[in-house]
Amino acid sequence: MTLRIGNGYDIHRLVAGRPLILGGQRLEHPDGVGLDGHSDADVLVHAIMDALLGALSLGDIGLYFPPTDPQWKGADSLELLRQVVALIQQRGWQVVNVDSVVIAERPKLKPHIEAMRTAIAEAMGIAPEQVGVKATTNERLGPEGREEGISCHAVALLSQ
Repeated sequence: MTLRIGNGYDIHRLVAGRPLILGGQRLEHPDGVGLDGHSDADVLVHAIMDALLGALSLGDIGLYFPPTDPQWKGADSLELLRQVVALIQQRGWQVVNVDSVVIAERPKLKPHIEAMRTAIAEAMGIAPEQVGVKATTNERLGPEGREEGISCHAVALLSQ
């Protein structure tokens, strides 16, 4: 068996007039803000996609879903994740597991973690036990701490 590891990272600015989508779940931010981006700006799913692509040296999500292409405007990131997983499977690889950590001061993510894991797992065609989602604050430091944005780090393990 051959194994490959990839890591991913994403950050998006919090702005008024946008929904807050994380892990495919629509959340309510106490200030009524959401993540700015060309697609739905789901930093959790974007970081996972970059980790998957990185494991096989296939570039990043901007290569496949460029923000300059109108067809991806407002795109559901879980659908984009399905396409990334299909690309990996076409090359003979399977997802062993993914793990991630979302960095946000608010809203509190713990009540939504299981729904996020389930949605991501379904989109990837794997069991929820193969999807790790954790949340932490940045202790009021940096752009996440100042609530200017939300970021995510992810790692993926693939096998062939």
